Parts: sequence; C-alpha cells; structure tokens
Amino acid sequence: MNPLLQGVRVLDLSRLLPGPFCSLYLAQMGATVIKIEEPNGGDYGRSLMPELHELINAGKHSVTLDLRRAEDGAAFRRLAREADVVLESFRPGVMERLGCGYQTLRAENPRLVYAALTGYGQSGPYRDWAGHDMNYNAFAGVLDQTGPAGGAPVLSNFQIADLAGGALTCAVALLGALYGARASGQGCFVDSAMLDGTAALQVLSVAGLRATGRSGRRGEDVLTGALPNYSLYECADGGWIALGALEPKFFQKFCTAVGRPELLRLPMAPGPAGAGLREALTALFKTRTRDDWAQAFAGADCCLAPVLSPAEMLEDPQLRARGMIGERHGKPALRSPLRFGPDPLPDLAPAPALGQHNEQWLGR
Repeated sequence: MNPLLQGVRVLDLSRLLPGPFCSLYLAQMGATVIKIEEPNGGDYGRSLMPELHELINAGKHSVTLDLRRAEDGAAFRRLAREADVVLESFRPGVMERLGCGYQTLRAENPRLVYAALTGYGQSGPYRDWAGHDMNYNAFAGVLDQTGPAGGAPVLSNFQIADLAGGALTCAVALLGALYGARASGQGCFVDSAMLDGTAALQVLSVAGLRATGRSGRRGEDVLTGALPNYSLYECADGGWIALGALEPKFFQKFCTAVGRPELLRLPMAPGPAGAGLREALTALFKTRTRDDWAQAFAGADCCLAPVLSPAEMLEDPQLRARGMIGERHGKPALRSPLRFGPDPLPDLAPAPALGQHNEQWLGR
C-alpha cells in the first residue's frame, strides 16, 4: 500500500463515475476508502457497468447502509466521527434531509472534510437541476468548440466534465482541504461543481476571446484544426495520423525526414492562406499506411503520432514501459498514473462485493 495517505479514512457515498473515480485516486495514494452503498443493489454501476465498476472501485471497502432508516443514519454518523473525509454526490439538500449533512457531522468531528460533488454546485439557479457530462460540457462551451469546421458538435469518447472537471478537480480540492485540516484541526465544506470545473478548463478558449473579442468557430482554432501543420490526416489504409508540428522547428524536422523541403515554402497559416500546404499534406499522407508513417517517423522528434484505438493504446510500448497497463481477472486494466518515484504505485485489491466489509466497520 502506498503510504502517502495512510491513516486517512474516506466515507464515499457517491455512485457511478465521477465520485468513485475521485476516491480511486485517494485509494491509490493509500487512503482507506469505505464505499457506503444501499443494501438493495448498491452502487448502480454494479449492474449498469460492471467492468467499469471493477476498474474504479478497486481497493475500496463496501458497507451497506440505508440512510433513510434511523438506525442506519446513526451508524453512518458514528463512522463519520472517526472519518477524515465524507464524499457524496447527491443533489443539494439531500444529506441534510437524511440528518447527515455537513453541519450535523462537523458538530461531532470538527476536522472533517466534507466534499459535495454535484453537477451545478450548492448555489445558483441550476443547483437543483439534473445533468450528465454532456450537459455540463454544453454549458461550459466545450461542445461548441468540439468537432470539425462546418460540422456538428461532437461528443468526446471520455467524459471531460465527469472526470477532469469533476473527479480530478474535486480530488485536488480534497487534498488541499485535508492539508489544511491536518494543520489547523478544522475541516471544511468542499463545494465541487462539475460545470465549474469544466468551465475552468476553458483557458485557451477564453484567452482567444480576450485576444479577438469573440468566440472561435468550431474546428477553426489553431489547436482544433485551423493550421495545416497541426491537424489530422487520413492515410492509405483509412488510418489517421496526428501531425502536431506546431512550432516551425518541428515542421522543419518533419519536412527533412519526409524529404520534402519545398513544403517549407508554403505558409503554415489558417484558412485560405494555408490551403496549399494542407492539400500537399493530405496528398502526402495518402501515399502510405498509418503504421508505415508511424514506423518511419519513430524518433524523428517532429510531433507525429498514429491515431490509436483504445485496444491499440493498451499495447502501446510507451505505456507498457511505464507500467500503465495491468491486468485484473484476466482482462486488461489501467494502473495509476500517479508517480512518486521510479516505480508505479502497487495494484489495489479487487473491487469489493456488496457489503463485504459490514462486519469490520459495522459489527454486523
């Protein structure tokens, strides 16, 4: 077990993806994460997405409590007296109605860090609205900027708001609050909203707005396809190459490696000014397969990469060399990206069965 958060006890009432992913990072750093689940079925992820549930709940304990029952609410409050963190993802006001809100818990445990991870936060006109990753990305301007020029908005294959705007932002806030609680003996309430966290990631879009006075158009920003030297190109076999030669020095290396120095005379510019270079690169990449290009440019240091599928990503030699790809129950699994030395963090125990640790924590 990694010792960084050894001795930190987390009560995690969250479900599905954002909250459990947040507490997974805490478990990977050595915290004891006790997953509080309803007795009848537990976390919805157990039945809806069992493979995902296994990946993001590894190393945790499972305790079953129905907080609507007085005796179970009292049992949870007893656990909270000795906890360092409570993490929940209910809509605002739910925990207060159950008699387990922050003010109630901190009265008996002043050092408690209480994190509420919600879609829209504890205040504002949207606070009580339902939402999913797509909705938060829509409000945060992410969907408007994602997709090809002239095309429809495109959904990402990973949940930007749930994971980056929500889970990881909440984890950072929790660690800061834990540090403060250890120093002062006083915990705090962490109000973590997925919309807030996603909007905060929009620094490049807002920088462009500040510079030009308007929002960029989808697929027409320098980092979303406007520049021919920073774009995606289809290959002879239907595969794709990501050419990220943003700086002139990298594009020069690319032209040298491919034996096409005349390309340096074409403008690396957005719009019609760069159309000649884009046409030349489109034709060039169509002459070879994706893997041929990737092999030819391995080590060329010009920011060129093959566009891999998730299955291919699991076999990538860099990720393999870094120890990022593991195995669980005979199937591939992702290991922790957190590094505190030369070696990856140790693998966690499998995700617990529902109520597996009731005896240990509840004595029943």
